[in-house]
Amino acid sequence: MAIYLKKYNNLEYLAAREISVPHGFTTRMGGVSTGTLDSLNLGMNRGDDPANVAENYRRLAQAIGFDLDRLVLTRQIHSDLVRTVTRADCLGLDHRDYPACDALVTADPGVTLVVFTAHAGWRGTVADIAGKTVEAMVALGCDPGNIRAAIGPNIGPCHFETDGEVPRAMLDTFGPSAATYIRPRGEKFLLDLKQINALALRRAGVEQIEISRDCTYCRPDRYWSHRYTAGERGAQGALITCKGGTP
Repeated sequence: MAIYLKKYNNLEYLAAREISVPHGFTTRMGGVSTGTLDSLNLGMNRGDDPANVAENYRRLAQAIGFDLDRLVLTRQIHSDLVRTVTRADCLGLDHRDYPACDALVTADPGVTLVVFTAHAGWRGTVADIAGKTVEAMVALGCDPGNIRAAIGPNIGPCHFETDGEVPRAMLDTFGPSAATYIRPRGEKFLLDLKQINALALRRAGVEQIEISRDCTYCRPDRYWSHRYTAGERGAQGALITCKGGTP
């Protein structure tokens, strides 16, 4: 697989070449929001005009090819909660209307799942949310060997700096294999959250994994990074549509 940039008019998003269902990782390019939310903001909780957010989703639906009436969003809390959802869980564009969780799975054809991805959170990573999502997909009938996974843009090991508690937690969860993706820098540590999540997926039986090279902190022109902006940002997301059969 290869993750590559796609354009639809002036809207830009990323996709994985070997994932055939409608899906994408959004950038900040191609919407109508303004100011610090310029321009493809997907969050109703960022102080944006709801009409702007709705128009951004409309443009995204045109570009990727999904039904706006069949979206399920997340109210994310940096947890390991995975929800299995259906068409009945489509509650509109305000994530605050949804139960708390940080991952979604479905086997309901036509439903599009949306998670918000400013950067990969270490709390969900250390709680093995990737592995628990695979478990939820297996419960729906998936074979992990058939799952194709894509890890989108997030803060890279060049900028994800933490104190010692985070690498210790990663080693507690994933064992010595995680040490490859932890690098000391003075009294701090730099972590590669993309590779640690890929490690979690492999432990769960997933081998078909593609990882975006993009660091959201390094590319403020294309993405929002919570760290880079000190929280003054819009919301970008990852979306995928169930096209029928087992997911």
